[in-house]
Amino acid sequence: MTNVQEEILEGITLTEKAAERLLQIRTHEDGDYLRASVTGGGCSGMNYNLAWDKDLGEFDKIYENHDIKVIVDLKSLIYLRGMTIDFSNDMLSGGFQFVNPNASRTCGCGTSFSL
Repeated sequence: MTNVQEEILEGITLTEKAAERLLQIRTHEDGDYLRASVTGGGCSGMNYNLAWDKDLGEFDKIYENHDIKVIVDLKSLIYLRGMTIDFSNDMLSGGFQFVNPNASRTCGCGTSFSL
């Protein structure tokens, strides 16, 4: 497997729709990086978090998609490796959607998961 293929399998991917929405809601005060992370909680055990961040941590991994630099700390990367972030305008199930190949179960709202 080439390094590019390994990077894709390991990384965090934004769809074009997700990138468009993120760029619409981003302001320069928010930060230069989109931080994807995981916290404990939610109905399935772990929650997805997305937030703009100005600071890059020493061990953060950076993945660039559609001119957005997505950063992930090493602890969260264990759970998010290979994930795709999408966005939908659907009235019933709209918002950011997380397609995580590591999740064995997700909640109905799609913002929490378990392994």
